[in-house]
Amino acid sequence: MTNRPLTLMAVHAHPDDEATGTGGVLARYAAEGIRTVLVTCTDGGCGDGPGGVKPGEPGHDPAAVAAVREEELRASCEVLNIGHLELLRYADSGMMGWPNNDAPGAFWRTPVEEAAGRLAELMREYRPDVVVTYDENGFYGHPDHIQAHRITMAAVELTGIPAKVYWTTMPRSGMQKFGEVMRELGSDWEEPTLEEAAEEGAVQADGPEFPEIGLPDEEIKTWVDTREYGGQKFDSLAAHASQGENIFFLKMGKERFTELMGIETFVRVKDTTGAPLPEDDLFAGLR
Repeated sequence: MTNRPLTLMAVHAHPDDEATGTGGVLARYAAEGIRTVLVTCTDGGCGDGPGGVKPGEPGHDPAAVAAVREEELRASCEVLNIGHLELLRYADSGMMGWPNNDAPGAFWRTPVEEAAGRLAELMREYRPDVVVTYDENGFYGHPDHIQAHRITMAAVELTGIPAKVYWTTMPRSGMQKFGEVMRELGSDWEEPTLEEAAEEGAVQADGPEFPEIGLPDEEIKTWVDTREYGGQKFDSLAAHASQGENIFFLKMGKERFTELMGIETFVRVKDTTGAPLPEDDLFAGLR
């Protein structure tokens, strides 16, 4: 028998991604004594600069933005009590179709086998029992999210280490509720159509059909209650203050945020434990 601690590894694309879909499980499992490891693949340099200045606009300095976002990421990790932060430091690729996609050092243009090799080394070091990342569409079509999915699944294949692998998702009922809350708060938010997503750069207009975000509730078999940690999750998002203009969840306050985002949902794509579905614990079958 080994004394190695049970370990959760979350692989995300940018600083702040750790908070939205997995902030609850990272906080919950840290509180339960499970070792938590966050791998952030890019530097977030395509985020907003001071005053909300966007990439390509005068005054936007990707290196300076990346430096600020790394500080914010470390603050978020403290809030969530994440045990280990690993930075791959690839350049942020921006939204699909941006010139940044093909810039030297961009995560999107990095060969999968190269980045997967680096991630595989981290898996060998930490030996995670559970690995969490995005689905094959990167949840909403962002190239860095898609690439994070690709390198994670390749690293899992290379190492065979994790007993369980999950992709983040959201139930369609949650998407509907989110829209209701945003409109209640004065927003005209609606789930984007393919054409709107293409205009925003989330997908290519001539690319594959843009799938709906999330899944029908009945197709999701892993629902993890993290409402006890809703305040931490909210505060971890708030730590990314430089991107506050884009973090609409912060507009609803902690109570409404926890009500809306307090259950985190996943699709289990690898399991060697035989734990039955549905389940309410990523570590079911491991403890």
